[in-house]
Amino acid sequence: MQYSLGIDAGGTFTDGVIIRDSDGVIMDSAKVLTTYPDPIGGIKRAIDSMDQGLVKDVKLVSVSTTLSTNTILEDTGFPVGVILVGDYVLPKEGFPAIYHVRLDGGHTSNGEEAAPLDEEGVRRFALEVKDKVAAFSVSSFFSNRNSEHEMRVKGIIRELTGLPVVCGHELSQDVGAYDRAITAYLNAQLLPITHKFIQSIIKDIDSRGIRANLLMLKCDGSVVSMEEALERPIESIFSGPAASLVGASSLTGYDTCVVLDVGGTSTDVALIKKGVPEISDQGAIVGGWKTMVKAIRMETSATGGDSHIWVQDNKFHIGPRRVIPLCRAAAEYTGFLKRLKECKPPSRKLFCENVQPTKFFVRTGIRYCELTGTEEEIYDVIHGIPLSYVDIVQLLKKQPSVRALDSLIQKRLIQAIGFTPTDALHVLGEFDIWESEASLIGAGKLAKQLRLSNEEVCEAVRGKVAWNMACALVSYLVPGIQVSVIDKMLSAENFTRFRIDIPVVLLGGPVPAFKDEMEKLVDAEIVVPEHASVGNAVGALLGKGIKRVELLIKKDFSPITGEDVSAEELKNAKEQIRYFVFSPMGRSTFSQYGEAHEFARDTAKWLVLDYMKAAGYSINDVKIEVTKKDIVVREGEEPSESKIIVIGIGTSRLIIEKDFIPDYMHKKAISTRTAVERSYSGK
Repeated sequence: MQYSLGIDAGGTFTDGVIIRDSDGVIMDSAKVLTTYPDPIGGIKRAIDSMDQGLVKDVKLVSVSTTLSTNTILEDTGFPVGVILVGDYVLPKEGFPAIYHVRLDGGHTSNGEEAAPLDEEGVRRFALEVKDKVAAFSVSSFFSNRNSEHEMRVKGIIRELTGLPVVCGHELSQDVGAYDRAITAYLNAQLLPITHKFIQSIIKDIDSRGIRANLLMLKCDGSVVSMEEALERPIESIFSGPAASLVGASSLTGYDTCVVLDVGGTSTDVALIKKGVPEISDQGAIVGGWKTMVKAIRMETSATGGDSHIWVQDNKFHIGPRRVIPLCRAAAEYTGFLKRLKECKPPSRKLFCENVQPTKFFVRTGIRYCELTGTEEEIYDVIHGIPLSYVDIVQLLKKQPSVRALDSLIQKRLIQAIGFTPTDALHVLGEFDIWESEASLIGAGKLAKQLRLSNEEVCEAVRGKVAWNMACALVSYLVPGIQVSVIDKMLSAENFTRFRIDIPVVLLGGPVPAFKDEMEKLVDAEIVVPEHASVGNAVGALLGKGIKRVELLIKKDFSPITGEDVSAEELKNAKEQIRYFVFSPMGRSTFSQYGEAHEFARDTAKWLVLDYMKAAGYSINDVKIEVTKKDIVVREGEEPSESKIIVIGIGTSRLIIEKDFIPDYMHKKAISTRTAVERSYSGK
């Protein structure tokens, strides 16, 4: 008997399921705490807690994670050196990276060089910041049409620093230099974290003697080999929500539904329609940054079970940072409950997100970067025992810099502990897995500041979380609607309620506590399925084999030179017209539109099939759909531009033992181009 293992490493919990391949029955499941900042410990515990007799017969392992999403949302990615090549006009607030430079170079829309690359500028910048960053990214004007300058920058930096370099054209072939630069920057931020994560998974699976195909879920609900996931961690930013969609559909039997996934850091809303996740027409937006990553269309809010509840100016706030709940900290750290009871609150005048009567700080156990003198002072007094802000003041004999404290959190060197919605549910008796007394003490400290009772504070928190969930739901279903209008809908003013005609599925550990509140706010069928708490792990395993490739054909009227075509073609050319095909492998030139179209179609098909092989699907069972979108200037003429769109859907996944999986993804560009160009060698 053969089995498949699905793992979802979320912000708070890591879930695992084992499914029997013959009939899809869930044979075993596990839910354990995610280990922070390295989730591999939680993954190991999840696998350890399941039936080892089933584990040894696993032939397929698929993983989804919120690691990348949370890293961007919490702004805890590694520092990156960014090189912008071309005539960039940056927004007033500047580029988000601390270390960035704009240099001359770039290409035109036809792939011709617009200006020589400033190679000396590249060398100067690389040497200046190499000891301050963990990776580099480069985005050049129209690198989707000609990647030469990006590749030259990459070569120079690798030679001078040895650090990884992410190129914009490697992530997107769409037009939009600035958005491509943001995508490359975020991807570079994630490289060290994702590399460690994936290598740890591979090592653990190998140590167990499991010979399995290893896959990772992408943010569009499709799966990819671990090798490609290492190169493009940005594509896993919304793999958690994508897993929730696929998992919700599987657990409920609905092929069309809207899903709210309540995790530790965020609440995500997305839609699955006729069994396929709805994909955004635009790039995924995360942490306020627009990327060029093709992802499910989703709405996300920084409200989750571990969101920090903090007070200021007689009001409470939720998030956006996640913290360890007080109830969990009391169960994990000896003596914390006593310290929580006895700690003195800081002055109300100092209250901010990091200065609270219920907030504590503890080391994470990692140290990978240099600290400023102020950061070093604070870090030295914080050890394995959680300390409050007042404790730190007493140890330093002065008030610590709140900015330095926040910087240590961003660098993942210390982890914050505080009151959360999970604590509120413990006080209300809706959740009981850790030390409820700690939650009660925390509620009392906040209640005193807000002049409310413990129960009133916790009811207000639960209501606000449900309200945020409903706001995200309505905003998702009616894009562009104003917040003030949503508020009126949810408040039932004028005897109206927002009605939803498809099921609303709730996933996540605490969601039963919010079902009744949600039903008061919206008129819909609210469903909490069996195994809702591990729905993402189910989705990680049942991800679709979907690959979309878009190639552009562009008609060009500029003079033909001997460098562009052969001497015979130049001699016989009656009109100075040529057709460019832009692909991830470069620019190809043709004298006839029909040849360009055929080449683009076949190249896209090869890219799709290579992807499917790497994802473990039988290419004989891959359904290929080809569409074409034309821009025609004059009716009856050939298109001035054509976008060739090829979509492959895998229906039959192969169960291949690990030692026999070809490394398609590493050879993809070479094998695809060689094979396709061989077909055209006679033309």
